[in-house]
Amino acid sequence: MDYIEPICPFDCSAFTGKPDTEPVEKSLNMPEIIKELDGFFAENKIEQAGEFLEEQLRLSRSLGDWRSELSILSELMGYHRRSGNTEKGILSVNEGLRLIEEHGLGRTVSGATVILNAATTLKCFGQAERSIPLFIHTSRVYSQLLSPADYRFAGLYNNMALSYEDLGDYSEAEKYIRMALNLLEKMEGNENDMAASLCSLAEIYYKMNNEDERVEGCMEKAWEYLNSPKLSFDGYHAFTLTKCIPAFDYFGYFIYAKELRERVKTIYEGN
Repeated sequence: MDYIEPICPFDCSAFTGKPDTEPVEKSLNMPEIIKELDGFFAENKIEQAGEFLEEQLRLSRSLGDWRSELSILSELMGYHRRSGNTEKGILSVNEGLRLIEEHGLGRTVSGATVILNAATTLKCFGQAERSIPLFIHTSRVYSQLLSPADYRFAGLYNNMALSYEDLGDYSEAEKYIRMALNLLEKMEGNENDMAASLCSLAEIYYKMNNEDERVEGCMEKAWEYLNSPKLSFDGYHAFTLTKCIPAFDYFGYFIYAKELRERVKTIYEGN
């Protein structure tokens, strides 16, 4: 897979600079926080997850622990995408980007990953145009610091494609989805992500030409991945299904969609 350097007409220089390496006096235990958060999501306790994150955000700020604050803001971006809270989602983006700028983290992998999360959140809440320069900035940092085969490129390309799709640039959207698929195919254990990417590609093909025969191929292949014997029917699988079911409905795969909904219900009830 070759890295593609897009042309960026925007200035993201504010997110670069010398990284802040000064230690904080007290810090939260982020691995434990993430573990507890994952437990809420596994049991589909979405509201409790949000309350937990807001509590940890207040605690990180009271301690002056900006690194944990940034990590929690990044988690809140994902949470608000999931809960659909536009105002709080955009607020978490703006606060996260402010911390990255303030502490010079834009050229680090961790900082660029938060920028990627911010861009994905902006796209989710109707600000695809604002998201593109952030995706491009992340592309440049990743290309300098990561192997071209690193799995993080797949998430970058998938989400970048969705922003281009929102902007009506379907050729760019197709290109980036295909780059993501090309990377995921070379890795083990990516059946969920392959399925979600194929559903997105089907939607792009349909928007390019509503008689495109490739739509059916994408959806059938996505169904195969969602029923792979290698899959674990866990919380992440259930979350992936919630992203794929609308595409199965839209393209008339009603029996598949019904079965997937029942699977989601069984997974969450089992937890």
